[in-house]
Order: sequence, then structure tokens, then C-alpha cells
Amino acid sequence: MSDDTIRLVTVGRILRRRRRLLAVLVVVGALVGYGVSVLFPPRYTASASVLLPGPWEERELITQVEIATSSSVVDRAGEALGWSGVSDSELRDRVSAETADGNVVKISGTAETPERAQRLSDEMAQQFVAYSARIASGGTDADGAAGPEALREQVKRTNQRITDLANAADPGQTVESVQARTELEKLRSTLQEAMQKLEEADPANNRAGLVVMGPAARPTGEAPPTRLQLVGGGALLFFVLAVVGHLAAARVNRRLRSEPEMAAALRAALLGTVDVPGDRRAHRPKARGARARFRRLLGIDVRWDLPTPHSSDEAGRLVRYRRVCGRLRARLPAARRLLVVVPDDDEVARRAAEQLAVETGGEPVLRVVEVAVSRPMVPDRDTESGVLVVLGAGSRTAEELAGLAEACADGGHEVVGVVVAGAVRARATRPAGRPAESATAAAPVPENATGGAA
Repeated sequence: MSDDTIRLVTVGRILRRRRRLLAVLVVVGALVGYGVSVLFPPRYTASASVLLPGPWEERELITQVEIATSSSVVDRAGEALGWSGVSDSELRDRVSAETADGNVVKISGTAETPERAQRLSDEMAQQFVAYSARIASGGTDADGAAGPEALREQVKRTNQRITDLANAADPGQTVESVQARTELEKLRSTLQEAMQKLEEADPANNRAGLVVMGPAARPTGEAPPTRLQLVGGGALLFFVLAVVGHLAAARVNRRLRSEPEMAAALRAALLGTVDVPGDRRAHRPKARGARARFRRLLGIDVRWDLPTPHSSDEAGRLVRYRRVCGRLRARLPAARRLLVVVPDDDEVARRAAEQLAVETGGEPVLRVVEVAVSRPMVPDRDTESGVLVVLGAGSRTAEELAGLAEACADGGHEVVGVVVAGAVRARATRPAGRPAESATAAAPVPENATGGAA
């Protein structure tokens, strides 16, 4: 796993073998999401649309969106609303604007209630229209520089002044008075024509008429993330983290995978591999207590990354055991007694050691002892000719095996061989002339590290 590419079959194996743990984590994630939704009150979002008449380029629409959420517009909206406890900076975080099709700016406001959200979006739209009108008129204040209305008022006063001058002229029919009145009328006409042309030529006049397209609709549902979304997001997040955590743990797993690596870590020869009938429960440790029951309940007391056991019949399994026994006799022809060391939490190795003891038939005699790998302690040498180590496939790291080899050396033993056992699915076939009960009946009782019966 640490060297292989992560494939879908690996994720599928996690889902099958850790389904109870994943289900618990999904429930925990949903509860966490619910707790977050309780801490943060629901919010509602309303939107108001403002129409920008006339042709507009894309960059000009973007500018209008920036104006709609500018501090000038937001501050004026805040003053008009007069909400206590809501600062201008918080109000800016609650509003947003975007462009829509047809030269429409959509202004959205978020608040704690649907009514406040509606009021906020409507006020923002009104303030945006008013502020845009001030910009188009040439100023940003109500009492600022002269705009179109101020210019019209000035033209009106000028026309009135021209009329007063014409009336104050000599009412007689002299050439000079007629010429003076004629010039004043020409000046009046010229002033009105210039004003009309100025209005027609000013593009701002065509773009100052922003229109609010009706009041904002009162929201009927919460703004995202809703409580349901937070609950679902928490469940999904915990599920993904659990799967990623399993994959990461498998990547950094330092357990030895191949039989030659395990034999090299013990500095001994590999005598062969044997099969033990059983399923994943064969890898279940014998630990007891509340913690062990809790791990068993969640299904995490056995490893998930072990390959699916292949099927095997009894005849094939017995052939493997006999071959290992033959290699052992060939390696130590004069040996009468051997110590078989098995990790105390490796059920597959223990069952394989018991079967080996049966298959040797007392030549040599195998005494099985279980050793704690965390603090290995091997009995001192008595009449044994060496130590045979039986391990489950892919169950130990190089450091654990090195510590086991040192414990054997401290007890005065030489590791004469290593046997690796793996779990398989048994097929209901038996070799002729050999009852299945014989192996079980002759199985020896394993001993613990102190030499007593286990």
C-alpha cells in the first residue's frame, strides 16, 4: 500500500471494512454541523434590481457595480435605516451587487430577518440611484456644483433678465430701441438653442435616469449556508477526512510486506509460508477491557488493508505444513526440541504454530510460547536447539522484528528459521485417509513467555 497507487479498490475496501466507523463519524460530523448552525443564527437575503437605460459597455457596468457597494452608498443607506448595533463596516459585509442580463444591477442585502433584509436591499437600491444621479449631474452632494437643474434655473433667470432689459429699453420706435430689442431677442434664442444642444450632446443625461425595478421580494427561506447544508457538510467533511486519514495511514505504514524482508529483519532463513483457515476475525487481537470492546464495536480492532483471503483446501494447506517441517528437519537433523516464538496478539501465527507442532509428530518437539512484541521476553535456553519464529503476514515492522531477535539472543537462543502464516478461506475438501479432527485433537497447549501454560 505504501508503494502502490491509490486505486478505487482501495477506497472500496475502506468502505467495506470500516463501515461502522465511517457511519459513526458521519453522525458525529452531522452533529458538529448542527452545533455550528445553532451558534450562528439564520440569515435571509433579499435582492432589488436597478435598470440602467441606454447602451452600456462591460467595463461601465462593472464600475456601476462597484459604485453600488461603495462606502458612500452604504453609509447613506445606514444613516437612512438607523439600525442600532450595526456598524458601517458590518453593513458593508452584508451587501453585494452583481450585473444581470439587460443592463440590470442586482443589489442584495442580508439580515437576521426577512423584513430587515428587504428594507436593506430596497434602501441600497434607492441610495444607489440617488448617488448615480448626483455623479451624472456633476457633483456628489445635494448642494454641490451646478447640474442640469441648476443650469436650467440659471437660463430662466437670464431670460427674465433679458425681458426686463427689453422692457426697460426706450419704448419709442427709434432705430436704436428697435435694434436693442432685436439683439436681446436674438440673444435669448441663441441661449435657449445652446442649452438644448448642450443637453442633447451630454451623454450623462441619457444615463442619469436609473430606475429601481420595484421593491425587493421578501425572502421565504434562509440564505446559505442553511442548517441542513451545515449538517450535510459536516457529515461529508468527516466522511472525507476519515477516508483520507485511512489512506494517509496506509501510506506511512512501515509494516514489512514480503516474506524475505521479514526473514532479513530477524536475520534468519525463511522456511516457507503456511495457510490458516479463517477470515478477518483471525486477525482480531485477544485484548480485553472497555477499550478493546469499544474498538471491536467500531470494527477497528482488525486491519482493513489486508488483502482478501484466497480460498484453499485442506490438502493444499497440509502440503505446505509438511514442506516446512521437512525443511526444518533438513536444517537441524539432530534437533530434539525447538522453541516456537509467536507474538501474543497474532492469532493467525498462533494457530499456524500449533498446526506445525502437530505436523512434526514430535520430531522435533515444538514448544510454543507467546511473546509480547512491545516488550519481548523469551525464556532462557534449556534443552532447545534453537528458536523458530512464526509470524502473521504483513503484521510487524522491522523495528519490532529486530527487538524480537534481540530478545531471542538475550535468552541464549539462535533463530533457526522463520515461518510466515496467512489467513485463507477454507474449502470443504479433505485429504483421503486423514480425518479433520486429528489436527485439532493433537494440538499442543501454547505457553506464555514465562514457560507456563497459556
